[in-house]
Amino acid sequence: MAPTHTMAGGKGPNSYSQHSTYQRALLEVAKEKISEAISTKLEINSASNRFNIADFGCSTGPNTFLAVQNIIDAVRQKYRKETQLNPDDNIEFQVLFNDHSNNDFNTLFQTLSLTKNYFVAGVPGSFFGRVLPRDSLHVGHCSYSLHWLSQVPKGIADRNSPAWNKDIHCTGFSEKVAEAYFDQFKIDMGSFLKARGEELVSGGLLFLLGSCVPDGVKMSETMKGMLLDHLGNCLNDVAKEGLINQEELDSFNFPIYPAHVAEFKSVIEDNGCFTIEAFEKISHANEEFPLDPEFLATSNRVTFGGVIESRFGKEAMERTNELYEKKCPEILPELANAKSGMQFFIMLRRN
Repeated sequence: MAPTHTMAGGKGPNSYSQHSTYQRALLEVAKEKISEAISTKLEINSASNRFNIADFGCSTGPNTFLAVQNIIDAVRQKYRKETQLNPDDNIEFQVLFNDHSNNDFNTLFQTLSLTKNYFVAGVPGSFFGRVLPRDSLHVGHCSYSLHWLSQVPKGIADRNSPAWNKDIHCTGFSEKVAEAYFDQFKIDMGSFLKARGEELVSGGLLFLLGSCVPDGVKMSETMKGMLLDHLGNCLNDVAKEGLINQEELDSFNFPIYPAHVAEFKSVIEDNGCFTIEAFEKISHANEEFPLDPEFLATSNRVTFGGVIESRFGKEAMERTNELYEKKCPEILPELANAKSGMQFFIMLRRN
């Protein structure tokens, strides 16, 4: 994620660590798929006693701990089955937690389990570039992070550009805007895959989880897109109240792009470093947000509050969130009839 777009830190009521059950649900459902993948696709070098795992876009926890523990448990089980040896005596796990340097790593490390069975290190830096040595990583993981772009696409904020976007995100209804966002996604996802391709050992696995948009569906036809449209309307209301400069708001766009399925696949295939072992739709109990204004407002604040505050100030952010919750009941019928998005599970094997 871009440097100013990390999740809300700390352990308070408005922190990501207290409001990430939606993301956690996908990890819980994916556990079995990850275990099966490691059992059947991962080659373990019994001659080496070190196994490195990295979570890219780890945020503040606790979800990252669940993700890496799922991987460790699966590797231990495979090691024991293939070698007939006790992994506790023969293999050491090192987990590398990666996120931007302004991520709240303090909260992350303060909430680490005292009974963890691995060594840890924080790796600050953008995952759109190399953050680890070559051929040093055995399994990589990235969950709910790849919809963030490294920057707002070119031309999006320029009124004189054919790609100028009057909305705060890529709704899908402007072809030029959609092209600009996809072009940036291709650059960023390509950079992400290139970096991971250099870091992973041959035969290493990369697990990607998150949200995308089904082919043929526009972002603003989905619940998440509608909620972003609602946020944009609230920001405009705050501008009318004088807390935000309207011209500055008109040039404001979130650097996020939940790609379509075909777009995701094409970028992976163009990279050439990986074999797609799995690209599946995965369902979980929290697949769509509950139609609860308080929950939706809190989720919005945790995810986008920092971006809004850094651009328009704390007072404007607070007022926006107040209006977001107050006006949320007006859009609940529309949300109830939204087209479904898609939660994905992707497994890539390094060629």
